[in-house]
Amino acid sequence: MVVEAVPEGKYADVGNGVTMHYHEAGEGDRGVILFVHGSGPGASGWSNFKRNYPFLAEHGYRTIAPDTMGYGYSTKPENGTFSLDDVGAQYKALLDALGVDRATVVGNSQGGAIAITMALNYPELVEKLVLMAPGGLEARETYMQMEGIKTMIRVLYKEGISKETMRKVFALQLHDESKITDEVIEERYQVAMTQHKDNLARIRVTNQEERLSDIQCPVLCFWGANDKFCPSSGASKIATRCANSRTMLIGSCGHWVMVEYAKLFNQLTLQFVNEELG
Repeated sequence: MVVEAVPEGKYADVGNGVTMHYHEAGEGDRGVILFVHGSGPGASGWSNFKRNYPFLAEHGYRTIAPDTMGYGYSTKPENGTFSLDDVGAQYKALLDALGVDRATVVGNSQGGAIAITMALNYPELVEKLVLMAPGGLEARETYMQMEGIKTMIRVLYKEGISKETMRKVFALQLHDESKITDEVIEERYQVAMTQHKDNLARIRVTNQEERLSDIQCPVLCFWGANDKFCPSSGASKIATRCANSRTMLIGSCGHWVMVEYAKLFNQLTLQFVNEELG
């Protein structure tokens, strides 16, 4: 009997035949925080944020960590492609179903691109943004030249999914490879085996850099200086184009700031969400 490495949480219907799986914690006395994970084989909300959302829940927030369509335990469509607008609308539908009309949105990588889309499309919903190396700030060709992206594509379409090939991908996610434990590989591998091979191409991440100046809410952005998936030049785009923003470029850090520097991320995010607006 195989023990599930990723625990099962709750489900909500978000329309058009899509059911989203999510974990949540906290009473929400101080507000709501939505976590939007990145892409890649085996990604899920719990796997990306298991060291983060419980911390913020302990400090008075209702925290919600869903699985994006195609990932984790959420619906995995057999075909079709979806825009950032489509996926952002699914996340809004989830919050509607949970009775949430105002939230801070936290997103990393592809999840950061989705979070930016939500802030642009639903400014009345998104109170604040916390971004970690968000995608969608460069031309597609730029991302395709990154070492991490090239390795992930090779594993998905040439070498195939195995625990050994997944370790090649995730060793590039962090500056300190020793933090990619057998536990991390197992939880990602189990989810990856349920995903469609072409899942990565299902959600089309477009370049949103020209729209960054339209973001109205406060923004806190983290970026690892050693990121091998999303070029750290994106940090200056957030800093210069988002009027109400603070950006931190972290040395000796890869693509997963919230994993590699969980304490720093948790404390600074808590300080940011605790700040009064106005």
